[in-house]
Amino acid sequence: MTQKKWRLLLAGFCLAFLATAYLRTTAATMAQTANAFLSSLSTEERAQVQFKFTDEDERLFWHFIPTDDIPRRYNRPRRGLIIGKMNPAQRSLAMALLSAGLTQSGFIKVAQIMSLEDVLRVMEKDTAGRRDPQKYHFSVFGEPSESGAWSYRMEGHHVSLHFTVVKGKVAGSPTFLGANPHEVREGPRAGLRVLGREEDLARELLLSLTPEQRKVAVVTETAYKDILTEASRQAVLEGQPDGLHASKMNAKQRELLKNLLGEYVHNVPPEMAQSRLDKIQKAGNNIHFAWAGPGEKGAPHYYRIVSPSFLVEYDNTQNGANHSHTVWREFTGDFGLDLLKEHYQTSHTR
Repeated sequence: MTQKKWRLLLAGFCLAFLATAYLRTTAATMAQTANAFLSSLSTEERAQVQFKFTDEDERLFWHFIPTDDIPRRYNRPRRGLIIGKMNPAQRSLAMALLSAGLTQSGFIKVAQIMSLEDVLRVMEKDTAGRRDPQKYHFSVFGEPSESGAWSYRMEGHHVSLHFTVVKGKVAGSPTFLGANPHEVREGPRAGLRVLGREEDLARELLLSLTPEQRKVAVVTETAYKDILTEASRQAVLEGQPDGLHASKMNAKQRELLKNLLGEYVHNVPPEMAQSRLDKIQKAGNNIHFAWAGPGEKGAPHYYRIVSPSFLVEYDNTQNGANHSHTVWREFTGDFGLDLLKEHYQTSHTR
């Protein structure tokens, strides 16, 4: 075989390999990484991690407060196996499972949020272990497969991620990320703002509004104390003012709104991101932007973006407006409930 033919053959192989890798679905990657993680566990550990998919009391339970606070508020533990109880191999496999549901930028955000527990431990002089970057729990519901119905959850302080697979389709909400401190202001990590773009892009949109537009967009001069939907099982906003309709924005302002939404869309892999983009496209201009609180940087503030199908909420009000929460929710699609409904209707019809 000539050197030229060998190079052509090698190039063809590489292209075929890349095409195969590209065609690999998120559902397949999630199933493979979940099964690898489960296989690394002992019987006792697996019992802590794996639940029935039909156990909705557990599967739909979620919160973003510290693990130690869950029993006091809900009279129950936060279940799942924590990173701190895993051996190095299990920890690596758990991180692979986490990364299967995130993009590179999304994974970086989560890793940095977890690392802020060390910053809080020093700031609060915590010696009881309440602030711990290894106190994040992994849970799996059902039997992971590319075509079945199952889900997994990764959760701890300021991180609550939920991924559901139904017949090869993947849902990824609620997606909650928070940061405390929102900006690290002292020490070797001073200047770190994990969720800085979520703040900056929204403020850029707010400042672009005319005085007349701003009167509509700013729904209250005092920021809410937290995201309004909190950790509800179903996202519901009742009796809240709409804010500014996208049809009342100019082209530049709508582009700023699109950029802001993109920060939430692209935390998850392309298939899930495309589902979010489809909802944005379907909504068109039927999207409202609402702000609460002053517009000046450093003041307590809140915003939300609402369409008929999805909701984004952000607040930065606690700890002197240096403690932020963000969430992407879907009114009918959280926890993959829309995919499950479609699956059950199809199966019943057949």
